[in-house]
Amino acid sequence: HHLARDLAHALITRSQREAAIQAALDAAAAAGLGCVHEMAAPHLNPEDDLVLLTQLSARRATVEVVTYWGEHVSSGGVARAQQLGCAGAAGDLCVDGALGSHTAALDKPYDDRPDHTGYLYLDVDEIAEHVVACTRAGLQAGFHCIGDAAVHAVVDGLRRAEQQVGLESLRARRHRLEHAEMLAPELLPTLATYGVVLSGQPAFDAAWGGPSGMYARRLGADRALLTNPWAQIVDAGVPLAFGSDSPVTPFDPWGAVRAAVDHHHPDARISVEQAFAAHTRGGWHAAGRDDGGDLTVGADATFVVWDHASPDLPELHPDAPSPACVRTVVRGRTVYDRERA
Repeated sequence: HHLARDLAHALITRSQREAAIQAALDAAAAAGLGCVHEMAAPHLNPEDDLVLLTQLSARRATVEVVTYWGEHVSSGGVARAQQLGCAGAAGDLCVDGALGSHTAALDKPYDDRPDHTGYLYLDVDEIAEHVVACTRAGLQAGFHCIGDAAVHAVVDGLRRAEQQVGLESLRARRHRLEHAEMLAPELLPTLATYGVVLSGQPAFDAAWGGPSGMYARRLGADRALLTNPWAQIVDAGVPLAFGSDSPVTPFDPWGAVRAAVDHHHPDARISVEQAFAAHTRGGWHAAGRDDGGDLTVGADATFVVWDHASPDLPELHPDAPSPACVRTVVRGRTVYDRERA
C-alpha cells in the first residue's frame, strides 16, 4: 500500500500539488474554518508537501495552518518536526490502526472476528521515549490511537514519561491524542491531570455509530455505544478539540457540532455550547494558544460570519439546516466571501 502511494505521489507535479493544496485551503475557508491543523507524516505524504503548504499559507490570504509531523523520535521525527517548524511530532503517529480494517488494538476481540484483537504498532516504552523527547524539545507529542488497548498503551506511556520529565513539564506541552474512540472512563482523570488534549471527530459517530453502523458490526452493540464519549470527557475536565480528520470526513464544523449534540448514545451527548467551544477555543488550545476562539476587544480579527437568523447559537434540530458561511476573516483579511465566490 505504501509503495503504491509513493509511486503515485512521484507522478504528481509541483504545480498540481500547489493547486491541490490551495483548493483544500479554499474549501476550508468556504466551510467557515479560520485555522486548520495539518497532520503530515512520512507514510502519508512527502515532506515537500508540508513545506509547500507552509509556504503557500504564509504568502497568500488564506486560513491559518498549524502543522504536525507524525514520525517517531527513533526515526528522527522530533528533529525533523523542529526543522519543519511544526507544533509537534504528533498527529498520524500511529499506535494502532482503524476499526474498519480490524487493525485498531482492542482489549477484547472484535465481535465479527472473535480470534482477533488488532495490532499495536508502538509499545509503552516507545511511546514514553517519544513523549520524553518531545517534552524536552518543547514540542507537542501526539498519537493516533483508536482501540482501547492502544489508548491504554498511550496513557501508560505518559505515566512512564512523567517519571522522567515531571508533571509540570508534561502538562506544559499539551500533548494530544487523535481519535481515542474507545476511551475507558477510568483513564480520564489521568488525562486531565496531564493536561492532554483529546482531538475528536464527532462525524465518526454520525457515520459509523448506531445499532447497525460499523462500530456495532466490529464491536457489538454494547461496546459500540461507548465510543466517542464526549460528555464524559467534558465532565472529567479533559480539554476537547473537534475536527474532521479530512478527507475521512468533510470540512463541516456545524455538522460536527450537530453530531456531538446528537450522539447515538444519549449519555455521551453534549450541549451546542460545549460542542461549539470544542470546535473554536478547543482547537486553538490544542495548538498551544489561549487567545484564539473569542470575540473580544484586542483579539485577532479572526472570525466567521454565518447566515443565521439569530445572534444566538442555533438549536440544531434534526431537520433544521446548518448555518451557511457568508464570510471568513483571518487576522483582519477576508479569505472567503460568499458574494465573490
